[in-house]
Amino acid sequence: MSGFICQSCCIPLLSIFSKSLCLDSADVENCRLGLCVCKEMDRISGLSDELLVKILLFVPTKVAVSTSILSKRWECLWMWLPKLKYGHMYCSESEWEKLQCFLDRNLPLHRAPVIESFRLELFNTRLKPENIKMWLVLALSHSLRELEIVYVSYPNRLNILPSNLFTCKSLVILKLGGRILLDVTRLVSLPSLKTLRLLKVKYFKDETLQRLLSNCPILEDLMVDLHERDTTTTKFTALVPSLRRLTLRIPDNPHIDGFMIETPALKYFKLSGNIRNYHYCSIENMPNLIEAHLDVEFPDIKSLIGSATSVKRLTLCSKTLLAEGFVLNQLEHLEVCTCPMIFSNQLVRLLKASPKLKRLDISVVNHHKPIGMDEWNQPSTVPECLLSSLQSLSWSGEYTGKPQERDIVVYILKHALHLKTATIKSYESAVPKFEMLKELSLSSRASAACQLMFD
Repeated sequence: MSGFICQSCCIPLLSIFSKSLCLDSADVENCRLGLCVCKEMDRISGLSDELLVKILLFVPTKVAVSTSILSKRWECLWMWLPKLKYGHMYCSESEWEKLQCFLDRNLPLHRAPVIESFRLELFNTRLKPENIKMWLVLALSHSLRELEIVYVSYPNRLNILPSNLFTCKSLVILKLGGRILLDVTRLVSLPSLKTLRLLKVKYFKDETLQRLLSNCPILEDLMVDLHERDTTTTKFTALVPSLRRLTLRIPDNPHIDGFMIETPALKYFKLSGNIRNYHYCSIENMPNLIEAHLDVEFPDIKSLIGSATSVKRLTLCSKTLLAEGFVLNQLEHLEVCTCPMIFSNQLVRLLKASPKLKRLDISVVNHHKPIGMDEWNQPSTVPECLLSSLQSLSWSGEYTGKPQERDIVVYILKHALHLKTATIKSYESAVPKFEMLKELSLSSRASAACQLMFD
C-alpha cells in the first residue's frame, strides 16, 4: 500500500473527528503536531466501527485509506466504505501505476456488502482495459447502486465495460463519459436503473442506444451528449414511457440523420445543438411537460415544441421565428435569448402566443454572443399577457440602451397593467447608469405598483 497512502493525508480527517468528539482547537493542533495524549486516542477508539466508517465517508477515499496506518484496528476499517472514488485529472503516470497495483490487490478484499457508489476518473492513463473491467466486475458483485466512469485515454474508445454491467439488478444510477465504447449485450436488463448519463461515448452499433433504453423499464432521467466525430450513430431514438427528464445535445455531425422522441411522462426537456435542414425531427406525445429548454438551429421550431403546449416554463434561443397562430396556453415563465438577429420579432410572437405569461426574462443563454438586433416592430394589438398576467420583467442580457432595446422595455412598461417589477442589468461601460435610469424612469407605466430596478 506504500506509495498510494500518504501519512499527511490523515490531516483532513482530524477536523471531522474534532466535530464528532467536541475537541477544541488546541486539541486539534496537538494532533497535527503528533502530540495527542492518550485520552483523546481513547475517545476515538471508543467509537463503534460503524460510526467510524460513517465519519470516513466525509473525506476523500484516498484519505480514508491512509487511516490504515494509525493502528491495527484501523488497518481494514476503510474496506467497509460503501462509497469509493479513485483517480483524478492530475495523476502522473507513476501514480496511475500505483493506483492500479492498489486496486488489483485491495478491491477483491473489500468487505462492504453493498457499494452505494463507485467512481473512476481516469485521465491520460495507459491502464489496461482488462484491469478496469476486473474492478468493475468486483464493484458490481457488491450490489452496486451507482456507477460513474470518466475515461479519457488512448487508444480511443476502448471497451472497458464488462458484460455483467448490463444485467445488474441493483444499479440505479449509471454515468459514463469520455472515450468509452458502449457495446450492449443482447441480454441487457437493468430493472432498477432510474438515471442514465452518456456523455460523448461511442456506440458499437446504430441500435445500441435504443437497445439499452428499451430495457430500462423505470428509467426517469436521461442525458445524452452525442459526439461530434461519432460515425456509428445515425439517429437518436428515445421511446421511453417512464422518462421524466431528458437532456439531449445534437452536435454538428453530418452522420446524424435526425431524432425521434416519444416520452408521454416527460416533465423536463432540454435540447441543444445544430439541427440541419435534412434532419428528420419527430417529437410527440408530451402531455405532461412542464419545463423546456431549446437552444437550437432548426428551420421548423414548431415541430420541436408542437407537442409541448402544456409547458409552463420555456427557455428559447432560435434563429427561426415561431409560426403565427401557435399558442402556449399554460406558459407562465419565458426566457428568451437576445443573440439571434430576429430577437425582437421572436419576442412579439412569443408574447402573443402566451396569454397566461407571468414572468419574462430577456437574457443571453449559455454564454452566447449577441450579433445585433432587428428593429422593434410594435404589435398592432397589445398581447393578452401584458393586459392580464405579466408581473415580472428582467433584462439580464447585457442591456446597452440602444434604441431597439429601449423601445422594447418602454413598450412593456407602457402596456403591462399588472407588472410588479422591472429589473434591468447593464455594464457601466455599455450605457451610463444615470442616463439609463433617467430615460426609463420618465417613460409611462401602465402599472402604478411597478418598481423599476437597475443592477
